[in-house]
Amino acid sequence: MRAPLTVECNLVCGRGRKSNLSISTTSRVPRISRLMALAIRFEDLIKAGGIADYSELAQLGHVSRARISQIMNLLHLAPDIQEQVLFLPPTRHGRDPIHLAQLQPIATTLDWSQQRHLWAALVRDLMEHFTLEESRPLTSLPAEQR
Repeated sequence: MRAPLTVECNLVCGRGRKSNLSISTTSRVPRISRLMALAIRFEDLIKAGGIADYSELAQLGHVSRARISQIMNLLHLAPDIQEQVLFLPPTRHGRDPIHLAQLQPIATTLDWSQQRHLWAALVRDLMEHFTLEESRPLTSLPAEQR
């Protein structure tokens, strides 16, 4: 296993002037996107022979074999859905909109066209929910949320 690598450097912008660039840390990659990437990485490790099986992955990751299976089930999603999951927009505040539990029923569906319909319905429901949440006037929110 490699040790973490930290790189520090000064960025020079324009005509050699140093400037302080502020990088926003208010957004993060959605957890489901990270889990999808992890599943792909785990699959590569198993194919390469570096890891024997899910049980070994579970021991190394200090999680249960069931949890590894849940993560690896993401690989049963249609390739285009996997790509969309990997490139979900960053979460800016609050909870992630899509959770692993929401994708498990889709991943267990064998027909990719049916998966696409289920995925589209999930995305559509999420869009409606967030559109409604954003359009609610501030006065309609409970006092503790204002």
